[in-house]
Amino acid sequence: MAVAKRAVSQPVSLPSPTGGWNARDGLTAMGPLDAVTLTNWFPATTECQLRFGYTKWATGLPAQVETLMAYSGGSTDEFFAISDGEVYDITTSGGVGAAVVTGLTNSRWGYLNLATPGGNFLSMANGVDAPYVYNGSTWTNPAITGVTATTLENPILYAQRQFFIQKDTLKTWYLPVQSIAGAANAVDVAAFATKGGYIVAHGTWTIDAGQGVDDHYVVMTSKGQVIVFQGTDPSSVTSWQMVGVWDIGAPVGARSLYKYAGDMLLVCEDGVIPMSAALQSSRVNPKVAITDKIQFAISEAITDYGNNFGWQLIYVPTINQLWLNVPVDEGNSQQQYVMNTISGSWCNFTGWNANCFELFQDQPYFGGDGYVAKAWDTNADDDTNINGYGLQAFNNFNGAGTLKRFTMSRPILRTDGAPSIYAGIDVDFNLNDLSAPLTTSPLGIAYWDAATWDTGVWGGALQVIQNWQGIHGVGYYGAPIVKVAANRTQVRWVSTDIVIEGGAIL
Repeated sequence: MAVAKRAVSQPVSLPSPTGGWNARDGLTAMGPLDAVTLTNWFPATTECQLRFGYTKWATGLPAQVETLMAYSGGSTDEFFAISDGEVYDITTSGGVGAAVVTGLTNSRWGYLNLATPGGNFLSMANGVDAPYVYNGSTWTNPAITGVTATTLENPILYAQRQFFIQKDTLKTWYLPVQSIAGAANAVDVAAFATKGGYIVAHGTWTIDAGQGVDDHYVVMTSKGQVIVFQGTDPSSVTSWQMVGVWDIGAPVGARSLYKYAGDMLLVCEDGVIPMSAALQSSRVNPKVAITDKIQFAISEAITDYGNNFGWQLIYVPTINQLWLNVPVDEGNSQQQYVMNTISGSWCNFTGWNANCFELFQDQPYFGGDGYVAKAWDTNADDDTNINGYGLQAFNNFNGAGTLKRFTMSRPILRTDGAPSIYAGIDVDFNLNDLSAPLTTSPLGIAYWDAATWDTGVWGGALQVIQNWQGIHGVGYYGAPIVKVAANRTQVRWVSTDIVIEGGAIL
């Protein structure tokens, strides 16, 4: 008589999903370093890092902050927020004082910094109100002639000239070289925009990453046509020419063009596309998008939220991250799709309800409801918990077609505190998270110049924690889950060990 053999347990180890969020491939086609879901876990090059949080920089603003502007005037840096149609100086943290500009129709403005022989200026326009300029001490309305100035929006700098879009038209307007005012002249692209529409965004595309002869002026229409010009003087037929017209997906939001190194990124229905790639392959090859690996998520977000205000790209070079703001519920609930600019891996952030982003003194900030926050600052969201959720790719653990019982899991983490940790498993492509929400308490770390000497607890180096937890799952494929809740605590996810009992084919 045959004696049934006892199931043999064996451990397997998986690195953390530094390949990032995969919202493109089938669940059986993902690589072992991919994740089905990767929320608030940033895929660094060697491990996944629980994202940093934010602290409130400026408070007491009257409504949603929808524009942030950083003024750079030589050695002077100043910071401004626009809320409820008023401009506030937020250079110093704390409660805001009286508005420095009032009576604006809305808070959605474009701006630029430019240097002229008369000084350094911040120029801003919104297509409804008269444009403003700031010289470091005074806000004034520049005298722009030749066009109705209140129709001008989205100023940019190209070939030492200010260019503006004329709202809801196929015209842009430019001023004389190194000028904040004067007679404006038009660049009319109606003859090239064969699909009609109006100009949504424009920008400077520099092929050689310098300010030389390879600079191009780019106009993007509401119908997804990209019109490119080259030259320095639009009034001269010898030094200004149209390079070409390309059709891509329609742009998403007024802030849909973003200067990125020597290239330009376009936020459109096809995802986030580098200009250099888009003009080579147009819409034939969707893999030119840097969002290719999360393309399904991008497509869903644009379909559902594409008309909401708040779509914006920002590159944060100090932490090698590119953030795409996704306004899920305008003014109330936003998230960010985040790319590691070294590896190209993606994740998403939740918990930052941001309408707009800007860098000030190389640090990222966002505008929220009645406040401006300094992002990626401390290990808490305004003293509340940061919650990370990671569901790794499904894996058959070299046993395709073999039933398995998953019994234990051990996330290996590096931390300087005591975060709450949950280890789980999803089997056979079930994506449900049935675990209870995690809670944790702030770690009472002492701060220099604030804590009592010989009494405060000082933060230490990152220590490895690796505790086994019981898990329950029977199936052919398994996907480890790692959830954490942390407050004032760093957490790095290195790998996950799983104990499996092998079974029969049926």
